[in-house]
Amino acid sequence: MLVKQALFIGQIKPGKEGAMRAYVAQTLAPLWQQFAGAKRVEVLFGHHQDPKGPDIPLALSISYETSSKMETAMASPARHKSRDLLPEFYETYWEDVRLVHTVFEVLDINTHES
Repeated sequence: MLVKQALFIGQIKPGKEGAMRAYVAQTLAPLWQQFAGAKRVEVLFGHHQDPKGPDIPLALSISYETSSKMETAMASPARHKSRDLLPEFYETYWEDVRLVHTVFEVLDINTHES
């Protein structure tokens, strides 16, 4: 299992947090759910930040069973559409933002086989 995370690092414009969350829930998340090959999609809104770490008000986490399914998702029309919306999303809601993608390989320590 692979998990691709998109970390939106930066600061939300003052007074725009609620509107940003609504936009993500109503506009971006439905597109992210349409990524072909995605097994699980999670939108994470920052709740508490490490005072010594970066501000991460938003993260997207998508699980894929295989690398080929992740590659299929990256070619998905929904991915291209969501990516095309990002410049306006940044302009409207963010003072500054940096998007970082990371792919993790999952070690599932919660599975118990008999």
